[in-house]
Amino acid sequence: MSVATLTSPLAALGRATLALMAATGRLTFFVGQTLSHLIRPPFYAREFWLACLNIGWLSLPVVGMTALFTGAALALQIYAGGARFSAEQVVPSITAIGMVRELGPVLGGLMVAARVASSIAAEIGTMKVTEQIDALTTLSTNPMKYLTVPRVVAATLCVPLLVGVGDIIGIMGGWMVGTTRLGFNSATYLKNTWDFLEFWDVGSGLVKGAAFGFIVATMGCYHGMNSGRGAQGVGRATKSAVVAASVAILAANYLLTEAFFSA
Repeated sequence: MSVATLTSPLAALGRATLALMAATGRLTFFVGQTLSHLIRPPFYAREFWLACLNIGWLSLPVVGMTALFTGAALALQIYAGGARFSAEQVVPSITAIGMVRELGPVLGGLMVAARVASSIAAEIGTMKVTEQIDALTTLSTNPMKYLTVPRVVAATLCVPLLVGVGDIIGIMGGWMVGTTRLGFNSATYLKNTWDFLEFWDVGSGLVKGAAFGFIVATMGCYHGMNSGRGAQGVGRATKSAVVAASVAILAANYLLTEAFFSA
């Protein structure tokens, strides 16, 4: 067996490692550029408000429906589990805590990633393919400030609002199931929900929402800006943006939960 045959797996591992490090470096540089442009004029208000409309308002139906059914299913699951230990009374409090701490932010972030990251990557990727980004540069307009910054700021501000609305709708879904299917008194259910929720339970979910919004917009813009040529390049950029945003959201959720709630 030749030396080349023995070392080929190591060479493949080395190439993959170098490619990962290069991609991480490019993404880090892109994030640094985005943050640096946040504090320097000009700021394109029209692009910002259009991004708020697309990311916030138009994402509300899918986030709301996701939260409603998640809260309803969570109440059923907690009731079924609690019945084994005669602890059915914990359904309101655990449903509320589970929604505002974890399921609301994470599922809301993932739904926004599926809808918004793909849209941003496809839009910017198409602009790159059709040389509209080169035209912006020719007109002395910085593409980072015109395309990336308004979308990142809009997502960072709008996703926490979506998470807050989703938390309310998710708790309402649990309340609907609890009062119509599980025999809870409406006033008692709502009182237990209110009494067991603390300020930081809600606040931590909103902070996660802001972080997830930043991740979604950044991944969409990054993959759109680095899209390959042609329809296949735009398709790969769109797919990569959704996958990268989803994985990053789950990883960031663990890190933030560890930071907020570790003993």
